[in-house]
Amino acid sequence: MEKKEKHFILADRNLLVVSIIALVNALGYGIIIPIIYTYSQKFGLSDFQNGLLFSVFSLCTFIATPVIGRFSDKFGRKPLLVISLIGTAVSFFMAAFAPSAAFLFLARAIDGLTAGNLPVASAVIADTTDEKNRSRGFGIIYAAFGFGFVFGPAISAFTVGISPSLPFIIAGVIAIVAVLATVFFLQETNKHMGEVKEGKLFDFAELGGAIFDKKIGTTLIISLFYSTAFGLLIYGFQPFAVKVLLLSANQISLLFTLFGAVGLITQVFLLPRVIKFIGSDKKTLSYTLLLTTFGFFGWFITRSIVPFVVISIFFGFANSFGNPMIQSILSKETDEKSQGSIQGINASYVSIGTIFGPIIGGFLATKYIPLPFFAGSLLCLFCFLLSFGILKRGVGRESAF
Repeated sequence: MEKKEKHFILADRNLLVVSIIALVNALGYGIIIPIIYTYSQKFGLSDFQNGLLFSVFSLCTFIATPVIGRFSDKFGRKPLLVISLIGTAVSFFMAAFAPSAAFLFLARAIDGLTAGNLPVASAVIADTTDEKNRSRGFGIIYAAFGFGFVFGPAISAFTVGISPSLPFIIAGVIAIVAVLATVFFLQETNKHMGEVKEGKLFDFAELGGAIFDKKIGTTLIISLFYSTAFGLLIYGFQPFAVKVLLLSANQISLLFTLFGAVGLITQVFLLPRVIKFIGSDKKTLSYTLLLTTFGFFGWFITRSIVPFVVISIFFGFANSFGNPMIQSILSKETDEKSQGSIQGINASYVSIGTIFGPIIGGFLATKYIPLPFFAGSLLCLFCFLLSFGILKRGVGRESAF
């Protein structure tokens, strides 16, 4: 009995530490994303160069995530978490004191290369919880993420006016706290170190072939283009806010706080009820894609702050359903033995979308600042039309939410 109680205590402590790690990732992203565009302006970056700055993080994450995951299987979860969090802290301080645009790019690259710690944190949950309590563990991580995306932009809003570098410094300090929590409180959970099977880190043949699979191909294509639209949004929002709406960095941060709050409320309180009302994940995804199409187009045609904020709240609600529905549909289109593989493939497609989205957005913004929103609308409309192919295969069994 004492051994069993000790196991539960360690599991709860590990859950607390990985929740802090998830919170740090979300806080860091939430602190930096609302201000990175205005912060980079002092280095004289063009809109296209800013698009590249946004993309370098996703590109490096795409490269590093399978490497960090493989190393955590071979050398243990704890050392890889510590190394990745130290890299995150270093990247924030580099950005805060960057003397040139090259250092800013390097900072975002280092952050991306060390940002693959979330799959490792998820592995800690899988290592230390049984199937009955695993969903609770992952739920707590997503809740930590949600809070991070609310309070990260809020921190930026209230500190960027003091100094443009201060939000980056705060993000770095938070990352150091996570390093210390991991070092002193996290127990190593990998009981099979060194037993990892040899294999390819990047199986491009499998990645490319997945979109031709009759069961999951259409859903993966939707995931790719939907993520590209999201990449257009993350980049296109800021030059539009600065140059068209004439908003300051702290006002942009407050808007991102609003988005985070809408998303958190929707996913915690509304998502299960809405899906139950509609009746299936597939129908919910289809409606989501149609609503986000309207949201993007609304941003494209508006030129004043009040309708922009109203459309943003509407979009934040609709967008909260997108990725959860895609992941749920993929899990139901795949056999139980392939769940990890298909979610990994989907994560790769999401990364590809967030790599190319900002680059495309940066190019389009040089032609016409609102154009990234129009492109996002077209991509979501295309995804909406593709969703009919998913519906033809049946609405699927009842949602798991």
